[in-house]
Amino acid sequence: MKMISILTLLIITVSLIFPENKDFNFSSDRTSISLAEGSELTKLMGNAKISSEETKISADSIELFGDDFRFARCSGNVLVVDTKQGIRITTENLFFDREKELMTISGYAEMIDQKNEIVVKGSYFENRGKENITIIQIGVRILKASENDSMVCRSEYAKFNRDKDILDLSGMPLVFWKDDEYRATRISINLETDEITLTGEVSGTIRSEETEEESSTIESDETIESDETIESDETIEGSQSE
Repeated sequence: MKMISILTLLIITVSLIFPENKDFNFSSDRTSISLAEGSELTKLMGNAKISSEETKISADSIELFGDDFRFARCSGNVLVVDTKQGIRITTENLFFDREKELMTISGYAEMIDQKNEIVVKGSYFENRGKENITIIQIGVRILKASENDSMVCRSEYAKFNRDKDILDLSGMPLVFWKDDEYRATRISINLETDEITLTGEVSGTIRSEETEEESSTIESDETIESDETIESDETIEGSQSE
């Protein structure tokens, strides 16, 4: 039985063949394997790493379990690098279902999206690989910076559709863009065009700088408020000149 266990460990350490002919490899300083039928469990401890062709995860410890090691529970200094989606995630605890391509994080996490040049922070993440959608909840903060302008978003809920480059915000959403401020029941942002769509109870503060010939006041605030629900959408082109 001991010989079988050692042979099994060596085979698993080389690679695990996943559905769709994808290789899944892992390594760590220490490894323990339980082969009890129905409760198979592999524990990776110390510099634990698992990787496939597109995704690499490192953590202080990782547990692999389920049929064909379908699930991975990672804890301590977790780092996820997804080359396909161009994202990098840091957190303390993460759960991954490779069959559904579903990654969930309960606790504070930060995500860097290199493709869209944004940084996302929140206390709950759900990344749905098959749908190419990321859900962020609780204290959501999003920063998008460019050479000339920056966009800062706050909300309690955010849905990021990567296929369409659309970011939907709800739960007291607030967007700061080019020194202006926008609030609404729901805010949708096209990250490719910087187009902002406001829906619901809309309010905003537009800060404009006047020339000396027009006024001795260099900077003034113009506030727009709506106490009633707006049935149609108001769209603001972020790329237009102010």
